[in-house]
Amino acid sequence: MAQQQRLFLLDAYALIFRGYYALIKNPRVNSKGLDTSAILGFMNSLLDVIKRENPDHLAVAFDNGGSKDRLAIFPEYKANRDVTPEAIKVAVPYIKEILKAMHIPIIEVPGFEADDLIGTLSKQAEKENFKVFMVTPDKDYAQLVSENIVMYRPARMGNGIEIWDVEKVKEKFEVDHPEQVIDFLGMMGDAVDNIPGLPGVGEKTAKKFIKEYGSMENLLAHTHELKGKMKENIEANKEKGLLSKQLATIILDCPVEFNADNYILEQPDVEKTDALFIELEFRRMKEQFDKIFASKNQATTSNSAIGVASEAVPASEDQLDLFGSAAGSTSPSPFQTLETVKHMYQLAQTPMAIRLLAQQLLQQQSVCFDTETTGLDPLTAELVGLSFSFEKGTAFYVPLSANKAEVLETLAHFKPFFESETIEKIGQNLKYDIKVLKQYDIHVKHPMFDTMIAHYLINPDMRHNMDVLAETYLKYTPQPIEELLGKKGKNQKTMREIEVELVKEYAGEDADITFQLKQEFLPQLEATATLELFNNIEIPLVSVLADMESEGIRLDVDFLQSLSTTLDTDIKQLEQSIYETAEETFNLASPKQLGDILFEKLKIGGPKPKKTKTGQYATGEEILSELAPKHQIVADILNWRQLIKLQNTYVDALPKQINPTTNRIHTEYMQAVAATGRLSSNNPNLQNIPIRTERGRLVRKAFVARNEDYLLLAADYSQIELRIIAALSQEPNMIESFKNGEDIHRSTAARVFNVPLEEVTKEQRSHAKTVNFGIIYGVSAFGLSNQTNLTRSESKELIDTYYETYPKLKDYIATQIEFAREYGYVQTILGRRRYLKDIHSQNAVVRGAAERNAVNAPIQGSAADIIKIAMIRIHQRLVQEQWRSKMLLQVHDELVFDAHKDELEALKTMVKDEMERAFTLEVPLVVDLGTGENWLQAH
Repeated sequence: MAQQQRLFLLDAYALIFRGYYALIKNPRVNSKGLDTSAILGFMNSLLDVIKRENPDHLAVAFDNGGSKDRLAIFPEYKANRDVTPEAIKVAVPYIKEILKAMHIPIIEVPGFEADDLIGTLSKQAEKENFKVFMVTPDKDYAQLVSENIVMYRPARMGNGIEIWDVEKVKEKFEVDHPEQVIDFLGMMGDAVDNIPGLPGVGEKTAKKFIKEYGSMENLLAHTHELKGKMKENIEANKEKGLLSKQLATIILDCPVEFNADNYILEQPDVEKTDALFIELEFRRMKEQFDKIFASKNQATTSNSAIGVASEAVPASEDQLDLFGSAAGSTSPSPFQTLETVKHMYQLAQTPMAIRLLAQQLLQQQSVCFDTETTGLDPLTAELVGLSFSFEKGTAFYVPLSANKAEVLETLAHFKPFFESETIEKIGQNLKYDIKVLKQYDIHVKHPMFDTMIAHYLINPDMRHNMDVLAETYLKYTPQPIEELLGKKGKNQKTMREIEVELVKEYAGEDADITFQLKQEFLPQLEATATLELFNNIEIPLVSVLADMESEGIRLDVDFLQSLSTTLDTDIKQLEQSIYETAEETFNLASPKQLGDILFEKLKIGGPKPKKTKTGQYATGEEILSELAPKHQIVADILNWRQLIKLQNTYVDALPKQINPTTNRIHTEYMQAVAATGRLSSNNPNLQNIPIRTERGRLVRKAFVARNEDYLLLAADYSQIELRIIAALSQEPNMIESFKNGEDIHRSTAARVFNVPLEEVTKEQRSHAKTVNFGIIYGVSAFGLSNQTNLTRSESKELIDTYYETYPKLKDYIATQIEFAREYGYVQTILGRRRYLKDIHSQNAVVRGAAERNAVNAPIQGSAADIIKIAMIRIHQRLVQEQWRSKMLLQVHDELVFDAHKDELEALKTMVKDEMERAFTLEVPLVVDLGTGENWLQAH
């Protein structure tokens, strides 16, 4: 008897959306700024099916214009759906081109949805004795399942597939036969498709009704058996129930015809597919694709999903660990070895093995290393071991004793390697390892290569942690740390408690993968012209930040406790005032209660206050800020929120973050977070300390000098972003003002309001300042009117006059946007790129945001580049010239130093000189200096 032929029908949009959202936190953006997440996700699903199943027949179905039949009976069908993401709109034409090049049929009929097309074809193919696999994650397809039609549900991240056959559907939905899934879906409705369902009926109740009544119609015929509110709801909504069942029913008579000959999976046009993969920058997919189809003719159907039911099928061989599973025997060499076909991670723990490894490291040009520690805080964590890799697939792990004297004795062998100025040290987030080793008197020296920083320059909008990078670039999923230590919480083990053989595999893998990532990223840095920026700015900065973070800053805890007490009093006074106006007490932190008080009881905000999607009144800051000038209670609420946030986030939180050993605060600088190139800080976040309110500024008073021999020195770039935009745009009027040392805002006001410089009013200067900074962020007339007391027409007139005054600036903005449209990115003065994937978006709001970024990113990014240059040069001099003064903080355009009083004047001269000479622009860079016992005085 001939073997039953198999037909695979893929629901295109279900797989496209699934692939896109699986990567939503880690979008795949290529060098042209194109978000390829949806294409990659769909193609991974398609190729997985082909590789896994070697199908005889295959086709892909697309929605086209929605369901005309469903919309005819219910115009609100799918009305709640969000606008299709731009990345998916862009992806579909590429996917169709790839399918055409693969000679895979595209099934698409205007007015019909993919599930209807697949349902119709499935039933036709079943009659021709085909086994049909509906490839989709959409549970609605369960209604179609029969003896020869199954659902083939891909799992995420290569974790196999699930087959839903008749028994699986019966188990999942608790039905007697799959057709009852229609009744189940009709009863409970579907918020995504806007199918109303029966009021008050959820999944649990729907299953109960199916068991008792079998169908929607039978339930509606026996509503007299129901009780209470449920009976009332269902009897009042019988028509809605029947409508919902009709909407949930997959149509089986679409105008499509199954012709087996048209669906045969043929060999692709590899020349065309290769060209598309190259254009999309899918290098690894191209290799995988060519490999699959080169061997397809020799494949058998032994891995077919036929007969598999109710269980996940394991991933295919290529989706298993890149290095295989550990198996083997101990080597007789000085290294204890666990070897496999794909990798060899060795344990070096005898004195001879340690000496040999240390000697071997000194003979290399480039070595990847990683530290294993007892915790995440590098200033308190203890070393548990070191791993090294200098060849793909191999690594060495050196376990370290809990005895610090023994650790120092072992580390002495590796100190020459770490402190070598010729051997390149590779790592992922090297700053952490540098700080850990510094506690053991090891000073890691350049040259270095940090894969996290490299990827940040290559693709700044992606995530940069090692697991993501391994999955993206090596198609390999590393062992999760939780698998080794257990889930986070009090029962999680430390690395020291884990068996050394297991740690060796984990640590060796980290070093090996990072070594391989370096080989991936170096050519990409060259291709994106960011290698010089990487070598000259970002990598030297790693050591600078490590020293600054290790240094920390002293905190005046007594002052913060006093400030907290004052805030307590003020918060209670505000609460009392708010309750008196409301004539009742309520939970101020509850948006619902607050909304009811303001908009129901007090009738603030006009006849139609804005509501959220959940039906509650909107009480966000933007809403309340508009109402505050006219309503004291709203002003009090905003003030209350500010004081609560200040107290919780800084005043009460900062003392808890003092390091018990150093008695100082040690913020962590995030070098690979902000896409603009700016540094951000964490634990605590010093970038967000409020400075616009008097109370907010007081927090800076808590940051104090080291001791009575020191003062804090603050050095701040004056209007650096305006100076950069003047230089980049070559705007002569702005350049002249800066060269003459004029107040740029007063100068701008004089020009746009056509008055002498000395006659500019305070209000005119304020408006000019708003426009000056607003232009960088693409301010509109509407935005300007909201920020000033100008009307919208006055704002438009002011902006128009501004551009007439500074015509080169307007030209520059247009040029930047045009550059972004042509190349997909913009860049800073040092070549730092910001990719703008939405620059061609059909959505005007989305495209407008990208256009504003095209103007703003080079300015913010160039300011970031300049202050980084200054930090590197200043740090170099502080170290080489052995100053007692130290650089402590970087916040926006400001640097803060612990300045020894004996060095103060010399330090001021040196810092000002290095900052102002960091980069030569058409306009001078100017630095303002201030000193004081605390940061507030110095600033």
